[in-house]
Amino acid sequence: MAANKKQNGKIGVTTENIFPVIKKFLYSDHEIFLRELVANAIDATQKVKTLASTGEMKAELGDLSVRIELDEKAKTLKIIDRGIGMTEEEVDKYINQIAFSSAGEFLDKYKDKIGSIIGHFGLGFYSAFMVADKVTIETLSWQEGAKAVKWTCDGSPEYTLEPCKKDDRGTIITLHIEDDSAEFATKSKISGLLGKYCKFMPFPVVFGKKTEWKDGKSVETGEDDVINNIDPIWTRQPSDLKEEDYDKFYKALYPFEEDPMFHIHINVDFPFHLSGVLYFPKIKERMSIDKNKIQLYCNQMFVTDHVDNIVPDFLTLLHGVLDSPDIPLNVSRSYLQSDANVKKISSFITKKVAAKLEEIFKEQRTDFETKWDNIKLFIEYGMLTNEEFCEKALKFALLKSTTSDKYYSLDEYKTLIEATQKDKDNKLVYLYATDSVAQYSYIEAAKAKGYDVLLLDCELDSHFVNLLETKLKDSSFARVDSDSIENLIKKADEIKPELSDDDKKSLDEMVKASLPAGYEYTVEARNLGENEAPVLLTQTEFMRRYREMSKMGGGMNFYGQMPDSYNVIVNMEHPLVKRFWENKDKDLLKNMTDLALLGAGLLKGKDLTDFVNRSYNML
Repeated sequence: MAANKKQNGKIGVTTENIFPVIKKFLYSDHEIFLRELVANAIDATQKVKTLASTGEMKAELGDLSVRIELDEKAKTLKIIDRGIGMTEEEVDKYINQIAFSSAGEFLDKYKDKIGSIIGHFGLGFYSAFMVADKVTIETLSWQEGAKAVKWTCDGSPEYTLEPCKKDDRGTIITLHIEDDSAEFATKSKISGLLGKYCKFMPFPVVFGKKTEWKDGKSVETGEDDVINNIDPIWTRQPSDLKEEDYDKFYKALYPFEEDPMFHIHINVDFPFHLSGVLYFPKIKERMSIDKNKIQLYCNQMFVTDHVDNIVPDFLTLLHGVLDSPDIPLNVSRSYLQSDANVKKISSFITKKVAAKLEEIFKEQRTDFETKWDNIKLFIEYGMLTNEEFCEKALKFALLKSTTSDKYYSLDEYKTLIEATQKDKDNKLVYLYATDSVAQYSYIEAAKAKGYDVLLLDCELDSHFVNLLETKLKDSSFARVDSDSIENLIKKADEIKPELSDDDKKSLDEMVKASLPAGYEYTVEARNLGENEAPVLLTQTEFMRRYREMSKMGGGMNFYGQMPDSYNVIVNMEHPLVKRFWENKDKDLLKNMTDLALLGAGLLKGKDLTDFVNRSYNML
């Protein structure tokens, strides 16, 4: 191939429809062209730096910036590097020879990979034709005695390759933006794409000049505007960083977010390459959490912020960055889910997060407790959805007591209650409330017995207590308002009151008549002792738990559609109940059921003290 004269030829493909195929196939992700072209320029720059470091290239490196130049009027976009460049033979090899057997086979083979094929099959450079109707390459190889050449193509298989004047090594790629893609010939669009895809690339990326505000307007200075940070914190050693470095980086990534709770620095070289920094965000409203805030990079080049096939689902609640050249980025999601390397990386990240949480729990217990209420949704979600994480989290998951307002690990809490809260069958019963105000009277009844009551007010707790019951041997969880305290932790078989069938029917009718409509009630006469409440409203643990789970999308919609139902327990040993039953005093009964409704949070705007005084004044 002669290097000193103009050459015409056809790009080496087996069909003349290759460019329409590229445009059609890649169109859904057409903005990716700029990332690919800049990435190629960065690669060329990295290679020339390597050649210089080995002594193979003797010339001075000089400026290694990659420059982006836009002419809005002419609608041309240039990507300029001072990398290794190409010889005429290399242009013919790497640009003119596209390895496709046919466009038809290509589409059939990769039809499920639309929008993610660039890079994996050598199409990075050709993505330029998604937005340009003409592309030129002017290049001069680093090799001694090399001649500069210019390659031109108008989007058809026809190209020209000819000598050109270029004194500096490297490559200039010029895109003539087509009319249908005119948005890519605007400064704002190019600036936005560079900020999205190139802000952490490892060599300076320059786009225009910096501006300053002068005489009431923005004017350009003579200083290059470098749009990227070539040394992001995940490429550095944790020992070289301070807390403020991590905080500053977080603010750069998420300028409108509150400061994170804490971070995890990841840096591993074997058996795969993975680096990054993950942050635990401060959650404002627990059920309006932003997912997909982890940014995925490949050698500092942004790839995606949808990492749901690379990290476990619960970790998508975190923020931060991951960088790995070992993740197959340009293949289908189904392939990602089955890829062995991806599974290893996913497992490693899970272990790393769990290890960090356990470390904070052990070494900074007070700090961990102050952050628990904010991170417990994340912990519970992880335990419910990832068995590997669950087994490790059982060591550092915390339970909060309403009685002491203290936090306990699962082992610590078991030690706290096992002497008092075992039932007659030697089963340990964990009492809990979901609202310490609404369930106050039930909590106080439990405390009067010397029992402790947990506060489980997270949206996932209905599922979480089910999980804990499978993990904690000979244990059960009962919400404190799901029955009388004697029945929640049975110490002996209860002696039931002796009532005839007619008495039971009469009691049932009178009690239901004193209660508001709109609910279903089951009336039960019990002997609870004269010092316990006269009337109690409870919801069974089973029904209430599964109703709450159905609201959370637990696949139990049957329970979610059922009407609210309550058990009404009438304490036949209470003095007021005895007075009512002896005289069939409906007014007294109404006072007692109103008191029960108020304690259950079903009667709003009433004064509890007034009800108590009125009731006991009737004795």
